[in-house]
Amino acid sequence: MANANIIQGKQQAVDEITSKLRESAATVVADYRGLNVAQVTELRKQLREAGVEFQVLKNSLIRRATANAELTQLDEVLTGPTAVAFSKDDAVAPAKILNDFAKKNDALKLKGAVVEGNIYNADQIKALAELPSRDGLLSMLLSVLQAPMRNFALAVKAVAEKQEA
Repeated sequence: MANANIIQGKQQAVDEITSKLRESAATVVADYRGLNVAQVTELRKQLREAGVEFQVLKNSLIRRATANAELTQLDEVLTGPTAVAFSKDDAVAPAKILNDFAKKNDALKLKGAVVEGNIYNADQIKALAELPSRDGLLSMLLSVLQAPMRNFALAVKAVAEKQEA
């Protein structure tokens, strides 16, 4: 009877991980080996503030969940201690936070990610993390769109001042 309860508990865990993989805009897998409790607590706090769920999971459970979610390409990075960050809303937030934390703490290693259904390796995660935020990109776009208008206004003002003088 105890074995049936254990198997049922593991199946529920796999189902939960599968649904998180399917619902998440981004899922980042990292090796946290070497981080102390204070560092892990700080990392969890940063991720929680950004709306990212961070869990330490067994590789065997994650492998079963990736098979259910048809993301088996992620299985090759599921070795050693594995922590997973799930973000439902922001596809860049977990990569950015984990990458910034890894720069300050050499013990944290990015392994791989699933971002909007695409598999990324560690280098691609770092490149994604270096991109400006959505707000930053929008402000850059607005600046580019305003530049011609601003230049035209300055030219009209210069012509008006020249005619007055």
